[in-house]
Amino acid sequence: MLKKKETRSQKIKRKARRNLKTKIKTTQETYIVDTSSVINKFLPRLLKRGLKGKIIIPNAVISELENLANKGAEEGFVGLDEIAKLHKYKQIKISFVGKRPNELQIKYAKSGEIDALIIELARKNKAILITADLVQAKSAQAYGLKVIFLKPKVIKKKKKSFFSLLKK
Repeated sequence: MLKKKETRSQKIKRKARRNLKTKIKTTQETYIVDTSSVINKFLPRLLKRGLKGKIIIPNAVISELENLANKGAEEGFVGLDEIAKLHKYKQIKISFVGKRPNELQIKYAKSGEIDALIIELARKNKAILITADLVQAKSAQAYGLKVIFLKPKVIKKKKKSFFSLLKK
């Protein structure tokens, strides 16, 4: 079986992941989540593994999920549902904090404006960042924050065969 050659970008990302932790403590801690961890449905899994304490959900995350949902993106609805489900867990206290991003921050969300708001809240609250975004995780580490990085599953799209195309 032939191994696929790793691209330069993949090598950089693999090396960047090396010193990111995925272990959780079962002691009471303060955590802050970003949009990627919510959309990837990581929180229920972490709670089942013993995560307890306080979970801070930045209003910037809610705003980003609302924006996605308003645009008809499935991720927005998934994220809002995931946050709504968190209220049933007794081992955590949920709080919503921070400013909602302004129009300019939303416009430049891809260039890190929303991420910067989340990191600032993590710093102010001395919280551990939970993320599935490698760049966000490395930025948080650069600020001296503790990070729980969970690698998102890559969903491979099936290639359509010639015969499946004929059936339509």
